[in-house]
Amino acid sequence: MIRLRIAAALIGATALAGCNLAPHYVRSVADFVPTGWPAGAAYAPNAAGRAGMPWRSLVVDAKLRTVIERALVNNQDLAQAVANVASARALYRVQKSNQLPTLSADAGATIDRAVTGGGSSSGGTGTGGSSTLFSGSVGISGFELDLFGRQKNLSRAAFETYLGTQSGARNTRFTVVAETATAYLTLVSDRDLLAVSYAQVASSERTVKLNDELHDVGLVSGADPADARTLLAQARADVAQYTTQVAQDRNALELLVGAPVEDALLSASLAALDTGIATVPAGLSSTVLLDRPDVVEAEHQLKSANANVGAARAAFFPTISLTSALGVASSALTSLFSGSTWSASPSASVPILGGTNRGNLDYAKAQVDYYLAAYRKAAQTAYRDVADGLARRGTIARQRAAQADLVAAAQKSYTVSEARYREGTDSFLTALVAQRTLYSARQSAITTDLTDLQNRVTLYQAIGSDDTL
Repeated sequence: MIRLRIAAALIGATALAGCNLAPHYVRSVADFVPTGWPAGAAYAPNAAGRAGMPWRSLVVDAKLRTVIERALVNNQDLAQAVANVASARALYRVQKSNQLPTLSADAGATIDRAVTGGGSSSGGTGTGGSSTLFSGSVGISGFELDLFGRQKNLSRAAFETYLGTQSGARNTRFTVVAETATAYLTLVSDRDLLAVSYAQVASSERTVKLNDELHDVGLVSGADPADARTLLAQARADVAQYTTQVAQDRNALELLVGAPVEDALLSASLAALDTGIATVPAGLSSTVLLDRPDVVEAEHQLKSANANVGAARAAFFPTISLTSALGVASSALTSLFSGSTWSASPSASVPILGGTNRGNLDYAKAQVDYYLAAYRKAAQTAYRDVADGLARRGTIARQRAAQADLVAAAQKSYTVSEARYREGTDSFLTALVAQRTLYSARQSAITTDLTDLQNRVTLYQAIGSDDTL
């Protein structure tokens, strides 16, 4: 009997939940994000097919893949994001529990003992008696009947916040993968530049030695050895600079990975990584950006703000709370539940002056406008990120080819001019200029290769490729 009455109370209370005062949410971004990718001289023709790829398809190189996997385990930014998801999930559960009645139960026993009797100064005898009363009660304490959807919208807002943190954690995962790969590429690139600088130091030292010998026998003026030392000094300065940068690059990479990265996991050169990182397809439609983690997160924040408007509107209407209790008492434990008493104490509060409620509603509406703008900005930023990446992708192959031609031409020019100088048919200045040009061309080639590989990683992050944890 008690169970039936409690169940009836719960069903009746929850059935009273009525209208929803939150604005109707409509997803539409076609008015502020183009549906197709940009076209022009900087862009390659769009290719049909699914946009994006998982990071394990992007990174083929085994060493880099191992480093990224370590980062996904040890990175503290990702650990914070996961903890944030757990916190939001717990808060959602707390808020959702307010939609259900809170049951309380109490049980007890009261024992009264009485002693009666008489006697003389020498002593006496007495008789005693006792009575026991068993009691129990089950009730609903302070349950708000959600007639106007206030609790429902507060719960919905908490749920959307929770979903937003999930998307935020997913976005953090993308960021960790991309930043780790980029830091790894930067480290390998600076190691290449350091090697080129060391090679230039060795070449310049040979040139200086040759000019000193020629000067000692009176075949060249003092200007030639001095000119040769300028490039040597520049190369030595570059060695010092890149030595520092390599150390700092390694520190940055190990911070992302959350652990030391041994030399065995570092690629020998950027050239060795050229086939180890794939090119990410962008597809034909920009609607893929609506599933990018940061855009999804912004949309959940907008939905949460939208639900808060419904809760703020519901605050203008009466709030009805119900407190009820079902109690039993008996002098015999075996017959405790043979009889019962039922009591209910409903109460209602009606806002008279709506200044606070009006302010809360205005604030909730303003928050919707704010998160709508943030959602649109996130989608527009995502589109620009991909467009920038595609602009770089459309021309980088031609730039790398031209840079390779420059290195080859500079190498040939230096070889010829140095030979002519040794033969005495050309000035040292011509050979020095050719040597400087070759040194600069080699450095630029490494920078261009780095730009290409980083662009592949950038497109992976910009498109928000589907991936699994």
